[in-house]
Amino acid sequence: MIGRSRPSHCKNSGFTLIEVLIALGILTIALGALVKGLAQNTRNAAYLQDRMIAHWVAANAVTEIRLGGDLSSPGTEEGNAIMAEREWYWTARITETEDEGLWRIELAVGKDDTEDRNLGTLVSYVGRPLDMDGNGETGP
Repeated sequence: MIGRSRPSHCKNSGFTLIEVLIALGILTIALGALVKGLAQNTRNAAYLQDRMIAHWVAANAVTEIRLGGDLSSPGTEEGNAIMAEREWYWTARITETEDEGLWRIELAVGKDDTEDRNLGTLVSYVGRPLDMDGNGETGP
């Protein structure tokens, strides 16, 4: 029986250790970039959600000031509100405008009561309500 032996010029097929290590290194870099991108997207989504809720808080606060506030003199009002199961703090600066009877309300909203980190500012203009006399006509 003639023995079969491999010719010396044939190589084993497969990957060498260095090829496997290079492939793992490339895979590690790619997965690291993917995880970093996903984390950034998550932070951006949370920030946008906070800004949207802060805008809602500001709109509600301006409405409260318009309906219940005394707009006879300029000044600053502060308050807080609960929305989306969190407490939000707001500061409103009420100033007069060049037009008589028109007030400017600049309302800043943040997650804490410091002004260092406002998530949004809403500017609104409010006119004084018209007085109606007994005849249904506007008075002075």
